[in-house]
Amino acid sequence: MTRSRIRTLRRALVLAVGVVVLDQAAKAVVRTTIDLGERREVVPFLDVVHVRNTGVAFGFLADGGALLIAGAGVALVALMAFVLSHRERPYVWVPAGLLLGGAAGNLLDRVREGYVTDFVKLPRWPAFNVADIAITLGVVALIYVLEGAPRRREAERRAEPAPDGG
Repeated sequence: MTRSRIRTLRRALVLAVGVVVLDQAAKAVVRTTIDLGERREVVPFLDVVHVRNTGVAFGFLADGGALLIAGAGVALVALMAFVLSHRERPYVWVPAGLLLGGAAGNLLDRVREGYVTDFVKLPRWPAFNVADIAITLGVVALIYVLEGAPRRREAERRAEPAPDGG
C-alpha cells in the first residue's frame, strides 16, 4: 500500500473512531438518564427524546435484522474501496471518516441491541442521533470533495485561454 493510501486511510479511521466514540457516549447518556419514550425540551425547537429505531433512516425497513447488518457491512467495505480509489482528491478522508464512523456507530447498536437509539428531535422530523448527523455531513462533504468548488476552479483554469503575451 502506498504512503498516500495509508495516510488517507489513517486520517479517515481516526475521524471515524472519533465519531463512534462521540455517538456511543451520547447514546449511553440518553439510555441511562432518559426513560424510553420520554421527551425533554431543550429549547422550543429542539427536544431530547429516547426512542428505538429498528429500521434504517426514519424507521424504513423496520425489523430488517440480519439483512440490515449485512447491507451495512457491504456498504462499509464499498465505502473504503471508493475512498482508496479516490485518495488523490484533497480531503476525501473527511467524508470517508464521517460516513464510516456514522455507519459504524449505528451498526454497533444494531449488532449489540437489535435497534439504534435516536434522541435528537426537531419539529416535524423523525428523531436522529450523532451517527446520523455524521452520515448526513459525510454525504454533503463527499459531494463537495467530488464535485465542489476546488474541482470547478480546476476546470475553469483549464478552460481559460492561454495568455497571448500581448
